[in-house]
Amino acid sequence: MKAIGIVGSPRKGGNTEILTKHTLKAIEEEGLDTELIRLAGLDIRPCDACMVCHNEEQCPIDDDLFPLYTKMKEAEAIILASPVYFGSATALLKALMERTGYMSGSRRPFAGKVGGPLVVARRAGQNFTFAQIMYWFHILGFFMPGSSYWNIAFGREKGEVSEDEEGLRTAWNFGKNIAFLVKKLKT
Repeated sequence: MKAIGIVGSPRKGGNTEILTKHTLKAIEEEGLDTELIRLAGLDIRPCDACMVCHNEEQCPIDDDLFPLYTKMKEAEAIILASPVYFGSATALLKALMERTGYMSGSRRPFAGKVGGPLVVARRAGQNFTFAQIMYWFHILGFFMPGSSYWNIAFGREKGEVSEDEEGLRTAWNFGKNIAFLVKKLKT
């Protein structure tokens, strides 16, 4: 059983990555394999609405997305994590969400998987970003466990998220709930 955490921040080693690693550690403690995937440095282009994916499970855009899509299909749990950029998820993460969503289409390879969002904000925009990512999970048929609060933490400069005790605790509990639900669904 595997859980992957996809970090949509273009900044390596930043707050979103720190929070995602923290959540994955909680999942690992429960016996699941985990993998952190950074979108930073990858070539993930936006959807161009060619609609090839409606007929075939592929995308003609030649970039780094399809191997990620394959990993996502193989995992039992997926976390999508993003910092807030101008009140929204990053363009990198939105491109991944749009294209994997379209490619999955009526095939519904994510239905019945477990997942949910993680969001890091400096000050504002976290609720919209959280909902934006959560809607992706919802429309694709994921089961989304809750936590002790919304899966949001605060920090601007690298490492500041580590000072948000409530945010860390919420992310930890989210990870524990992901592992619990994956195990329940697999037994």
